[in-house]
Amino acid sequence: MAGTFVPCYRKLGQEKKGNCMEEQAKLTELKGVGKKTAELFARVGVETLEDLVHYYPRSYEVYEAPVPVAGLEEGKVQAVTGVVAGNVKMGGSPRLSVTTAWLKDETGTLKTVWFRMPFLRNTLRPGSRITVRGRVAERKGELLMEHPEIFQPSEQYAEKMDTMQPLYPLTAGLGNKTVMKVMRQALESRQLWQEILPESIRRKYGLAEINFALRQIHFPKNREDFFRARERLVFEEFLTFVLALRKTKEHTVREKNGYPMENKKELDAFTESLPYELTGAQKRVWEEIRGDLTGSLVMSRLVQGDVGSGKTILAVLALFLTGLNGYQGALMAPTEVLARQHYASVCRFLEESSLPLRAELLTGSMKAKEKRETYERIASGEVQIIVGTHALIQEKAVYHSLALVVTDEQHRFGVKQREALAGKGSMPHVLVMSATPIPRTLAIILYGDLDISVVDELPASRLPIKNCVVDTGYRKTACRFMKQQVKAGRQCYVICPMVEESEALEAENVTDYAWMLAEEMGPDICVRELHGRMKQEQKDEIMEAFGRGEIQILVSTTVIEVGIDVPNATVMMVENAERFGLAQLHQLRGRVGRGQYQSYCIFMSGSRSKETKKRLEILNSSNDGFYIASEDLKLRGPGDLFGIRQSGLMNFKIGDVFQDAGILQKAAAAAGEILEDSPELAGKNYQKLETHVERYLSRSVDFLTL
Repeated sequence: MAGTFVPCYRKLGQEKKGNCMEEQAKLTELKGVGKKTAELFARVGVETLEDLVHYYPRSYEVYEAPVPVAGLEEGKVQAVTGVVAGNVKMGGSPRLSVTTAWLKDETGTLKTVWFRMPFLRNTLRPGSRITVRGRVAERKGELLMEHPEIFQPSEQYAEKMDTMQPLYPLTAGLGNKTVMKVMRQALESRQLWQEILPESIRRKYGLAEINFALRQIHFPKNREDFFRARERLVFEEFLTFVLALRKTKEHTVREKNGYPMENKKELDAFTESLPYELTGAQKRVWEEIRGDLTGSLVMSRLVQGDVGSGKTILAVLALFLTGLNGYQGALMAPTEVLARQHYASVCRFLEESSLPLRAELLTGSMKAKEKRETYERIASGEVQIIVGTHALIQEKAVYHSLALVVTDEQHRFGVKQREALAGKGSMPHVLVMSATPIPRTLAIILYGDLDISVVDELPASRLPIKNCVVDTGYRKTACRFMKQQVKAGRQCYVICPMVEESEALEAENVTDYAWMLAEEMGPDICVRELHGRMKQEQKDEIMEAFGRGEIQILVSTTVIEVGIDVPNATVMMVENAERFGLAQLHQLRGRVGRGQYQSYCIFMSGSRSKETKKRLEILNSSNDGFYIASEDLKLRGPGDLFGIRQSGLMNFKIGDVFQDAGILQKAAAAAGEILEDSPELAGKNYQKLETHVERYLSRSVDFLTL
């Protein structure tokens, strides 16, 4: 999203006519990049040189100054300089040798362990001064480093100190060194990237030049240059998004309501017959939705509400009002499992009422005959409410009178999708449901094309989740607690940050954890694993089995974040909680507490740092997602920027809505200034920016997709 690649540069060791190349030049134009390497890059979405320079590191290896042994903190990657104390010991088995050495300084002694490196016994001589760098772990009450990097003599570490080595997202066969080598060549071969930001905007907001930013984001000389580069690229990404958003709003905000509706007494009777009374917030938001549907303009509304605030019933009411007025309404879910659950809920409501409406399910996995028959019923108008996945908007789905589309934030509709639906009829009303707690100041910017409603009240019947933040020493107690809950008939989630074990990262992984937990729980308790590398059919099968109660404990990655509604699940345990953003942890917590039983959330941290404890304590003390998001913003520090994006909200390549809230607000202000000066981005001053925004819109299937 950052700077546009200019079709004018000289390739290393080779002249092109006019010293120019197309901006979409393939990677094979670079020396040493053959077809096989290009295919590996294509797997991660990198096919052109422009794609390459915007393939940002996911994190960085930051080589900080060594600390004394007494200053080590469990969970952190740190360096220590000291003297090898005593003899190096060898142990383990022939297949897995273990080399153990002790490093001593004035403040204490550190145990260091290496696996399958027996030659170190001759390298690490007693009394020699070395520096080691690795993640600090705790085993049996003792701090140690497993498999740390060795710098011998210790002066070698000084050469790397304060440097930042990029770590890229990878795929099988594509190593980090390969990406670095290709990236370095692309950035050092006298290529020039076009400056799209007006000079006045760059000066006002103190932004770096684009070529400096691209080089320093990949290979920063120091922290200061990294922060300057990142700020520039994040600002440009947000500015492009906001400008594109406001340009599309110009074309959609004045659409007339092609499906005029009126209030129906049957719906009022249905609302009164519910086994619970709507909260004040639900009533207020329902009036806003109903006002849109019966008004003169097409509805474009976002309903924000914390987990458990009762957004689903508002969607159902909107669908029922649409059906009672003789039109069709569609509810699109991110997964088939969730679509089936929504469908079951709609059917239950219809069975318990006397509303003359019919619902239908449409998903990608249905057999051809089932789909064909479903399409026929939808096209004929036999059914008024259609629940499904993205299959709802595919070409074969022809609607009789589609007046309302309800989506969640994982399937937000943008202008192009609405235009596609317009081909099936008039412009439908759009209702977006979001459980992501975004502070209103940011929501107004991000959802500038939508009116915003907030359900800021939880039903009185909902039991607050009981939270606790603990260290890894609590794990056995937590396992016993989960076993008690299972014996009482309940179910549990365990979340791990990784799918499999990694040599580069010490964190719990789904595969090993599920095996360990199955051993711990015994044969009477069914433990299964779930992660994103599985095929969709396999994931759906496991989630459905968990929903039916056939699986008691589900060990998963964050793939269940937008997963399923299992009222019987009462425990959510998150391993390595320090590796997740607070907004994401709050979303995970929302998987429990959905039924009549008291629910619990256990945040297990592998870090003892004060900053981590302070952040997690926010979750421990509150179940209010909006408060959590607001507090999280206050605690964000520069150190957070070295890691992966925390929230994952929206398809930004480098920006993070929560982490970069301040930059987002500046970019929105700049967008306002630019459009006030030139609403059409006309004139020489904005020509390059206008071209960039148009390309952004044309290259995205739907630039608003979350």
